[in-house]
Amino acid sequence: MISLERKRSERSRKPFLLMLLEVRGTLPTENSGQALARIVSVLSVTTRETDVTGWHVNDSVVGVMFTEIGIEDRNTIPNIISRRVNETLRNNLGPDRVKRLKISFHVFPEDWDGDGSGRANNPTLYPDLDKRDGTQKFFRGIKRVMDVSGGLMALILFSPLFFIIAIAIKATSKGPVLFRQRRIGQYGKSFIFLKFRSMYVNNDASVHKEYVTQLIAGKASRQPSNGQGGGQGVYKLTNDPRVTRVGAFLRKTSLDELPQLINVIKGEMSLVGPRPAVPYEVEAYDVWHRSRLLEAKPGITGLWQVSGRSRVKFDDMVRLDLQYARNWSPWMDLKILLRTPAAVVLGEGAH
Repeated sequence: MISLERKRSERSRKPFLLMLLEVRGTLPTENSGQALARIVSVLSVTTRETDVTGWHVNDSVVGVMFTEIGIEDRNTIPNIISRRVNETLRNNLGPDRVKRLKISFHVFPEDWDGDGSGRANNPTLYPDLDKRDGTQKFFRGIKRVMDVSGGLMALILFSPLFFIIAIAIKATSKGPVLFRQRRIGQYGKSFIFLKFRSMYVNNDASVHKEYVTQLIAGKASRQPSNGQGGGQGVYKLTNDPRVTRVGAFLRKTSLDELPQLINVIKGEMSLVGPRPAVPYEVEAYDVWHRSRLLEAKPGITGLWQVSGRSRVKFDDMVRLDLQYARNWSPWMDLKILLRTPAAVVLGEGAH
């Protein structure tokens, strides 16, 4: 029910409040079952017909979802409901029983700005993710083995290319060989993302930030592309004056992505997964967009890259990310990896 209400809330953009009540101890004359039964009957006085009451933990923790509430101040509604519930329980159960109750509140969507400091994977609001993780532990282990072995092999294979690219970057522009940027990974955890530097140093990121904001809002226009994907244009900045001549080649061939193999070996990324997000990108996300950060670890390549890349709109990219995460298998990863070289050579999405 929590999972369904999350999806409903994402569509309606109306938050819901989850209240949990746990009995920490009982009076000598009653057991926990009797205490919880009385609590549930009392709660019916404070809930509406559209609210949902049930077990959050069987025979232990009662949950109530107050649905489609308006929250101007995220503390206002929980405080109001807390006072109302405590007053009702105290009047009907007595102060001794109320003292034995532990009451907590959880508001969806979470107040998360995407800077990596919050806890996006709240097991209370995302119990389905928690359960799914338990059932797919073995498959996550297989994926990790594929990432480490594949990442190490690729590093060894491309090591001469690393050396050549480093020389080309240093010879044509001032600045470091590697570009380091904070990105948002799975569950909102931030990490330092590595690429070969393709831009001049000390450039202004405001142009990219503005375009990304427009892209996420569905207001960005296609940019002309010089690729081989049919001339339809791409949803990405092209002819960017911040990009060096060597950088333009690295981006077109996706060779600038090779240092991310280090992120993969460190466990911050996977060979296959959603594209890692920039913090200011996450700030512009709609609520349902955040699911792409919860469902899977970010990857170097993914279903989006081999299914249209920058030619698809942002919402469609998110849908592809979610489709991948919910249907993942080792065989699916292998197919995406095998399709990636052709997507790089033939596609017009890389800039």
